[in-house]
Amino acid sequence: LSQDSLDELEMNDYWKEVENIASSEVGAARGDSEADGEAQNEEQQKVPEEGEQAEAWLKEAGLEGLYDSSVEGNSDQEDDNMGFLSTLTRTQAAAVERRVKSAYQTQRRRNRQNVPDVRDIFRPPETGEEPSKSKEGSENGKKDVTSAETETELNVEVAFSEQALSYRDNRQGTKVTSPKSPDDKLPNFKLLRDKTGQTRIGDLSLLDMKKVQRLVLVESTALFDTAGIDLKPHKAVKMKTRESGLFGVPLSSLLEQDQKRIPGTKVPFILQKLISHIEEQGLDTEGLLRIPGAATRIKALCQELESTFYDGMFPWEHLKQHDAASLLKLFIRELPHPLLTVEYLNAFTAIDKLPTKKQQLHALNLLVLLLPEASRDTLKALVEFFQRVIDHQAENKMTLNNVSVIMAPNIFMFKGFRSKITEQQEYSMAAGTANIVRLLIRYQNLLWTIPKFIMNQVRQQNMENQRKANKERAVRKLLKMMTTEKPPERTIPEESSQGFIRVHAPQFPKVSMAVELTEDLQASDVLTRFLSQDRCTPTHTRLSHAFTSSVADFFTFCPLRSLEVKREDLSLYETGGNIKERCLDGETYMKDLIQLNPTAEWVIKV
Repeated sequence: LSQDSLDELEMNDYWKEVENIASSEVGAARGDSEADGEAQNEEQQKVPEEGEQAEAWLKEAGLEGLYDSSVEGNSDQEDDNMGFLSTLTRTQAAAVERRVKSAYQTQRRRNRQNVPDVRDIFRPPETGEEPSKSKEGSENGKKDVTSAETETELNVEVAFSEQALSYRDNRQGTKVTSPKSPDDKLPNFKLLRDKTGQTRIGDLSLLDMKKVQRLVLVESTALFDTAGIDLKPHKAVKMKTRESGLFGVPLSSLLEQDQKRIPGTKVPFILQKLISHIEEQGLDTEGLLRIPGAATRIKALCQELESTFYDGMFPWEHLKQHDAASLLKLFIRELPHPLLTVEYLNAFTAIDKLPTKKQQLHALNLLVLLLPEASRDTLKALVEFFQRVIDHQAENKMTLNNVSVIMAPNIFMFKGFRSKITEQQEYSMAAGTANIVRLLIRYQNLLWTIPKFIMNQVRQQNMENQRKANKERAVRKLLKMMTTEKPPERTIPEESSQGFIRVHAPQFPKVSMAVELTEDLQASDVLTRFLSQDRCTPTHTRLSHAFTSSVADFFTFCPLRSLEVKREDLSLYETGGNIKERCLDGETYMKDLIQLNPTAEWVIKV
């Protein structure tokens, strides 16, 4: 049997796992009644009306001022919105316009006054005006934007929704083969090479990451709109939850209590410990993750962990591997809010309705970017662990498909889920959710990256903001007649025009260095040359965990000027110009990046 497609035999494991979940009675392990659990989920399963959905969506996108003139805003916010809208592609703008119209109609029904006309926001081009161009140079029209890459290459320079529109238009009137056919296999997708470097989650400043998520919300909606998929997002409602403990505690609360012990913690300690314990006992155990522990024993272990985990008194040496795996799955299921969040769970489920694996992967990439940081980091830790289990499939008999069908109900069936859907709905969701989990595992190295077209839009917004700021400075200069004031715009460094770049390293004794700019110069080369200097010789001892996990605190007591570091401890950052700050991957070609951001500065940091 192919290990790249789901078959009936493997789906039997899915239903066995569902039965195990149904019979586990985990609520009693925390002293919760079944009724209490149901009441909580009833509260968080509210689905707003269409107009309310549009209003909530626009608010999340920071665009509520487009339909509600009563929203108090300042000129900076309005200018920011106009700059944001100016960077949108045709499909993205259509997604915004559709929701503005819906919100506008809702406002009219409420008899509110001074509602702006949506036509004033999205005016069609004047007669004879050329259609807008995307920043990649392709028309936002019916050009086949997917023709440049092969079936297994992912084009991240053109908006995914534009590619989906081209796919749809080119296949009108033809029969589209479902990606769920029995012979379907997971392609070996790869990103088209980008000489300006790949951007991963965590590489950007918080300010730029906020812009990314705002754009991603619009783009993901446009992608589903283009495919004709009408999402009905659930509305997250605040509800009473446990604020301390291990099981049934919100991720945010868990991380807050863990970060008091170790600042910078991104994944809950209990999950980290369960994963490490399973791995310490070896990943060759047959049926790992599939074979459940006894329900009564899991209940007792759960209670013991709650009372002894943080005291370090839990007897880990006696915890069986299958029991540890059952506790790991229990932890995921018992989260009061789904790991994939109430807001986006329906969108994740709808991914399987998209017509091609490439579009499914595009949507999954966008939704991963939309997740709150706590959910995203925890999900990443899980899929990395699942891949390590799969790497031992010859011994443990747990293939990609096996792990996916076992974990899908644990991730998607939050507490009380089965009472809210019909048996037919549950059956139809089974293969789809298993497919989504296997995409998460199989393509995890691609999904935690930020597409280049999104990065280009962020750069465009920053440039618009800079132009506005420069104009304001120029006006102030004229009004104050300050002829000695420095020019408002940063000029291109003279060294760059002469074939060199100046790299700064304020944390080191050698605070700057000139590097010759060649066609083949990469970010990794810059770091290697910096370390080759006499006053910064690498050592064979890695920096301590305390340093790498909490640089700011450690720096206070142990200045970096007295330390020696290794190449992997350093990163080169692009700062200023059309980006706030971006950590560069080692394969970034510096000359190409300088052409994209000629006024940037280059800084080496730990």
